[in-house]
Amino acid sequence: MIHIKNSVEIESMRKACRIAADVLDRLCAIVAPGMSTLEIDNRAKELISEYGATSASYNYKSGRLRYPSYICISVNEEIVHGIGRADKILKMGDVVSLDVCVIYDGWVGDNARTVCVGPVSAEVERLLRVTCEAMHMGIDQARVGNRVGDISNCIQRHVEANNFGIVREFVGHGVGRGLHEEPQVPNYGARGRGPRLAPGMTICIEPMVTLGSPSLKMGPDGWVALARDGKPAAHFEHTILITDGDPEILTRPSSEAVANK
Repeated sequence: MIHIKNSVEIESMRKACRIAADVLDRLCAIVAPGMSTLEIDNRAKELISEYGATSASYNYKSGRLRYPSYICISVNEEIVHGIGRADKILKMGDVVSLDVCVIYDGWVGDNARTVCVGPVSAEVERLLRVTCEAMHMGIDQARVGNRVGDISNCIQRHVEANNFGIVREFVGHGVGRGLHEEPQVPNYGARGRGPRLAPGMTICIEPMVTLGSPSLKMGPDGWVALARDGKPAAHFEHTILITDGDPEILTRPSSEAVANK
């Protein structure tokens, strides 16, 4: 069942999403060589608490597993759901995907971004740029009257035109009081298929893209998904509100709002 938010619920979503965006923005700014991913996760815990929110990731249950980190920190070939570790030290040339999900006043904000640790190759730079472009192209399709498949197909065409791989095992999703709600929003598919978009829907659009093959394997912790060929991956995500006009990106950080004044 797809939940359509009313004006009061939408305002609550805006607050949760702004917090998630600000935490992500501040974490991206501190990523540096020599840091452990556990240090980043500990800082995420502090920031989330500073905003009066809680982590939607910590203790998230999947089967018999409970997620042990406050955010997801995935490095290089790790696609999603990487866990903060004291022995995972960032070095120059790495790429790091940070996925921040918070709960504020009972509502979830969810966003992700991939950043570089110092200079990277031109091809890795292109991977990040194309993934971010694909996300924004998908967002532009998030309009009343369109269907989920219009978002999915737009992302797929842009990624594949640039000869990168689209991860199919993990997809975007609805979001609200729960972290994962209906509908699912794949990053591949046919136009005109899937649920029709309506005002008040809030969805996460999040392409996960690999430099090489999209084939993945699961790590021994049961959480992290890795590119099977060991090549880097990128992940960008925004929470979007479907409106009667242009789609509204709810996970814009405060720094962007100030810059646009």
